[in-house]
Amino acid sequence: MCVEVLISDIRNWNILFQIMGGITESILTVILSVEFVIGNLGNGFIALVNCVDWVRRRKISSADRILTMLAMSRIALIWLILLAWWVSVFYPALMKTAKMVWMVFLPLRIANHCSIWLATSLIIFYFLKIAKFSNSVFLYLRWRVKKVVFMTMLVSVLLLFLNIVLMNTFIHAWMHGSVGNMSDSSSSWMFVQFSKFLLWNNIMFTVVPFSISLTAFLLLISSLWRHLRTMHRSAPGCRDARTTAHVKALQNVVTFLLLYSIFFLSFFAHLWSFDLVEKNPIILFVWTTEMIFPSVHSFVLILGNGKLRQVSLWVLRCLKSRFKDTGSSSP
Repeated sequence: MCVEVLISDIRNWNILFQIMGGITESILTVILSVEFVIGNLGNGFIALVNCVDWVRRRKISSADRILTMLAMSRIALIWLILLAWWVSVFYPALMKTAKMVWMVFLPLRIANHCSIWLATSLIIFYFLKIAKFSNSVFLYLRWRVKKVVFMTMLVSVLLLFLNIVLMNTFIHAWMHGSVGNMSDSSSSWMFVQFSKFLLWNNIMFTVVPFSISLTAFLLLISSLWRHLRTMHRSAPGCRDARTTAHVKALQNVVTFLLLYSIFFLSFFAHLWSFDLVEKNPIILFVWTTEMIFPSVHSFVLILGNGKLRQVSLWVLRCLKSRFKDTGSSSP
């Protein structure tokens, strides 16, 4: 009798867990869809506004050029994340083929690499423009800010090339191991090892831009503290344009680092998922957290940029007036 009751309780708990898992998957799917929509809208808005302004004025600033390339890379990244989620959830067997890895993971890593390094270059650009130090090295870099950004992107290209070489080497090793007389369990084990390698490889190459952004954040705090101390001595209680620029830059960098940290932690969640039997909710959670960074950060960039903020407010006013006219004209 006790055994029957115990078995009944276990079945009830399993049913409950299945229901909770289904609800969790539904919620995460809705969140992923919302992130996909707002990410395309935000990044598409940034690219469209800057391209229209470029065509109209026949020139574009360095910051707007970086923003435009960043928005385009993130649109590609968002679509590739959606594709990777769709294949991994609905066609998990395809993800264990080398051809699908080349078609999905490689473009995904390239788009992710470009997105992270373009955002880091933007932070470096704003840091050198806003911060104020009397150090000769800083002044040298500030006078050559465009060259610094160019060298940063050149280094990122070299790191991307190294990343692709490492991925290519491991893919070939995996393919040669898979074509041999291997059992299904051995093939699955090889795929898990390959996936873990990709994740650790990605973590290794994202630590560098994260460290650069964190260093720029700490230096901005130091620059603001020195500037406020100087202002307090000369004009107590006065807040000038440089202080405002420091505060806005720090707000943008803090948001960037927070979203970047969530994005970074999603890799460790993905590594943890390999030890679980039920992977679908965790995989969906991983893709959802990865899409937060390129989707939400676009609106942070819009709010932090004067031109983009003004255009977005104008668009919102136009939409609001249009809805009012539609509502008043309806019977």
